[in-house]
This record gives sequence, structure tokens and C-alpha cells, in this order.
Amino acid sequence: MTAVRTRTLGRSGVPVTELGFGAAAVGNLFTPVHDDEAYAALDAAWDAGIRYFDTAPHYGIGLSERRVGAYLRTRPASSYTLSTKVGRILAPHDGGGDDLAHGFAVPATHRRVWDFSAAGVRRSIEDSLGRLGVDKIDVAYLHDPDDHAEQAFGEAYPELERLRGEGLVDAIGAGMNQAGMLARFVRDTDVDVVLCAGRYSLLDQAALSALLPAAAARGVGVVVGGVFNSGLLADPKQGATFDYAPAPPAAVERALALKELAQRHGTTLRAAALAFPFAHPAVAGVLVGTRSAAEVTDTAQQFTTPVPADFWAEARALDLLAADVPTPSAHGQENRA
Repeated sequence: MTAVRTRTLGRSGVPVTELGFGAAAVGNLFTPVHDDEAYAALDAAWDAGIRYFDTAPHYGIGLSERRVGAYLRTRPASSYTLSTKVGRILAPHDGGGDDLAHGFAVPATHRRVWDFSAAGVRRSIEDSLGRLGVDKIDVAYLHDPDDHAEQAFGEAYPELERLRGEGLVDAIGAGMNQAGMLARFVRDTDVDVVLCAGRYSLLDQAALSALLPAAAARGVGVVVGGVFNSGLLADPKQGATFDYAPAPPAAVERALALKELAQRHGTTLRAAALAFPFAHPAVAGVLVGTRSAAEVTDTAQQFTTPVPADFWAEARALDLLAADVPTPSAHGQENRA
């Protein structure tokens, strides 16, 4: 087993390892993952020193939570951090079929009901506690409240505060694929953490203008998801995906240029993509979705692969990164695991 360095989520005192396990894939994202494969992936994450696990009711309409919960019940509760999300209630559905329209290869035994009411948030947490088999949640995020801002700020967030006060959750926040509303949560509420997916990567720095400075100023932790932008930065090529859609030609060209630059400097594009967010002081960790033990092992290896300072300097010189984007120092990457 290796040890991955730990940081704290803002003022909450809740620790997360810098590399976290995103559990959408073990909820059968896009394609089936058998139970033994899912548990092997979770076991590989544990062996790699990962102690932060993120799931949600949305992922496989409960399958991800059940699998993550079953695995973590074999480990001491004090030895890991577990996050899940609220905003979608799972209601029983007997219409048959599958859930592939929502991206998950599972039977459509339930349907998702958007609910950011106070009662909905409390019910969601109680349902998640049952699926996970735990007594409390370490971190609870409002999940994708983009089209529900009024209810999210007026009802859901205050209920998360109450749940935090009752000790059912330790830290609260919001998780989204945009930076603008997350910046509002940081400015206008007492969140401990935000989960920003896809908006702080080598190809997209939307979070840099408002969200990250606000988080640093207010002592709010930021967890970054989507560091590979749904695939393009993991394996850049024509036909790759960028934000879950076919990548635009300009994005493919830029990713290929970054890959070639990384190779010339004796590193990899994936290593650079994983290292990039940590140059900003507000970032506490990154989440990577993996569906097999081999993917976990590879990700852990890439996470500890050095990225020379000269790579970042040349990326700036070639206009592959803007001059105002913070980049890691060689010293800052030492002893990351």
C-alpha cells in the first residue's frame, strides 16, 4: 500500500486524499461492471492509498452507493471519507426497460425525481444512509442544481445546514459542471466545499475567474472532477469526447499538442492533467472515475509521475496555457504520494 497525501476541506476539518475515487463508473456508467470488477477497483484504490470515495444516488439509480457502501463496511469508518449527493429522489418504477437514456447500464427499477425541497434533501440523505449502510455522511453535495437555483438556495442549502448541525453530515457543499453558480454558493452561503467538474483543467479554466479566488478568500475547499474532460485529455484523438460530446477539432489539436509536449519532457499528458489543478491553493483534491483495478492502478501511477517545470514553461510559451494560469512547480509535486 502507498500513502496519498491528505488535505482538509476548508474549515470543516474533514480530510480527503488528494486523489479520490469517483464512483459513477462502478454504478455501470455507459456499460456494465460486474460486482467482482467493481469491488476489485475499490480494493485497488484502497491499496493505492486512496481514502476519499464519492458517489451519488444518480449513479446507476443507487447501484454505486450500494457497492461503495458494501465495500467500505469492510474498513474502519474513521479511515476514509465518503461523499454523496442530494437533489434527485429515487422513486420505484415498474415500467421495465433500462436506464441507458440516463447513461447507466442498469434495469430501470426506479426513476429520478428532482427535489431540492427541505423535505426532499432530508429524505435523500436518509435513503442514502440506508443504501450505504452508514450512520452519517462525511460530505453531502447539492447535485446539479443548475435549473433549481431558487429552491436550492432557499430550501435545500438551509436543510443541509440543519443536517450538519444535527451531525448527520460533517461537511456540506454543491457539485456542478459549471463554475458560476458554485461561485455564488461560495460567496453567499457557509459551504465547506464545492465539487467543480470539468471547469478547471488543461483545456478549460472557467473556474479561475471567480470561483477559485472566492474559495481561497473564504476558506472553502475545492474538489476538481473531470480533469480529463470526459476523455480527451486521457487519450486525445479524433472521435474522443470532450464534456460528454464529440470533441471540437480545435480542442483535439490543442490536446494533441500538449501530449506531444509532455512526451518530449519525459512525462505524460495524463500526469500533467492530474497535476495541473494543485497549483491553485484552493484545490484540495481531484476525483477520477475508474471502473477496473487496472484503471485505478494506472491513475495512481500517473498521479505520482513527475511533470517537469520546463513542461509548464514551454506550454505557456506555445500559448497552450494562458500566462495568468497558475502551474505547479517541480517542488510542489514532490512527495505527492
